[in-house]
Amino acid sequence: MNLKGLREAAGELETILRPQTYPIAVKMLKSEGEIPNGAKRPLRDLGYHLSTCQVFAMARRQGMALAQLKEDMWCVEPVIGFGMAEAPDYFLDGNNRFPDSASTPEAGRAWAQAFPRLPVGEYVGVAAAPAKVAEFEPDLVMIYCDPSQLTQLLSAKNWIDGLDVDCKLSGHAACVYAVVPTVQADKWQITSPCGGDRARGLARHDEVIASFPATALPDVVAGLVHAQKHGHGLPQVPTMRPEYDLPDTYVKIGQMVGMDWVK
Repeated sequence: MNLKGLREAAGELETILRPQTYPIAVKMLKSEGEIPNGAKRPLRDLGYHLSTCQVFAMARRQGMALAQLKEDMWCVEPVIGFGMAEAPDYFLDGNNRFPDSASTPEAGRAWAQAFPRLPVGEYVGVAAAPAKVAEFEPDLVMIYCDPSQLTQLLSAKNWIDGLDVDCKLSGHAACVYAVVPTVQADKWQITSPCGGDRARGLARHDEVIASFPATALPDVVAGLVHAQKHGHGLPQVPTMRPEYDLPDTYVKIGQMVGMDWVK
């Protein structure tokens, strides 16, 4: 998919899904030479370090294009998760979790050992920008959405290949969990914004993060369009009417399994 196709699909996604902030394109950078033209560097151009959740927030809320290398980072977890440094034993022993957010040293160690990590040295940074104006070919598209919009995206995923999304969920390091599994395995990922993302990246209480490979974007849009055409898109008009009309296929299956309401 070329950049023109990416931008057009991202624009259509915004129109159909109606997210409160821009879907963003995210790319892991293998060298400084891959930094997109016009992308702001936090320390050089803004005068301060940023956590990666704040970079994503500025991209999705303010429409900025940013590129963050290790020297621009404020939080250590994406440095480790993105493979920009070896994980020290102190981290792997769980000391960033215990005693503040782990009940025992063993619990802290178990979390740290399972922490998603890209190979050390493969990437030097990360870039993010609104997908509909991105000046680079991304690895993934990331959308902060509410649960109703997430249902639309998951339904589009089911429409594409019939498969559900198996994902790794955590209460920590949302920037890492939203990026690393998708880059590693070219798979969908659903992530709950962590405490840092909510407190420092301004993620709302009703937001979750959906990430998927950028190559899937046209199919995602096609799935959303299909849902709209068949009356399953947004906005939805809920009702609580009992014994509502069922699709013919549901009635047929009901007959097959002996539902007593089927005439």
